[in-house]
Amino acid sequence: MAKEQIILGIDPGTTIMGFGLIKVENKKMSFLQLNELDLKKYDDHYLKLKLIFERTIELIDTHHPDEIAIEAPFFGKNVQSMLKLGRAQGVAMAAGLSREVPVTEYSPKKIKMAITGNGNASKEQVAKMLQSLLKLKSLPKNLDSTDGLAAAVCHFYNQGRVEIGKSYSGWASFVKQNPTKINKQ
Repeated sequence: MAKEQIILGIDPGTTIMGFGLIKVENKKMSFLQLNELDLKKYDDHYLKLKLIFERTIELIDTHHPDEIAIEAPFFGKNVQSMLKLGRAQGVAMAAGLSREVPVTEYSPKKIKMAITGNGNASKEQVAKMLQSLLKLKSLPKNLDSTDGLAAAVCHFYNQGRVEIGKSYSGWASFVKQNPTKINKQ
């Protein structure tokens, strides 16, 4: 019997967190779910982080993913936005690691390249390609959820390759791979 695998893809954000789930069986992927956590109505950044953590835990406890693929924040000009995005990503990663689900992060370019063959593809191009690949009837209004789904599909395409991105199987793995991020006082 072939082993089934569930991959949770997350596009972290402090306005909208997008996520998508795929199932892999016999080296073929199929669509499970895509959705988003809308955080626009909340002003408190710390409350947003709490909600991201809780929603990620809820997704893990409901769907039991074998792995999590997460989009890494891109380097923009606004330092405050980068900081907030990094925190959102960190909270989602911490939720996965707290449930001992391996986490791999991918750059936006790598995800776009895996889905469309073009690292500079638009969100719309990525969404349309996912619609075709996974036979989705329709696309959501906001494309944050398709970005989360794209991270999961990118991870599926990159499994078994030597260089797939930064991957962490737990806190010890994260600390070992990021010695400069540990505050030594």
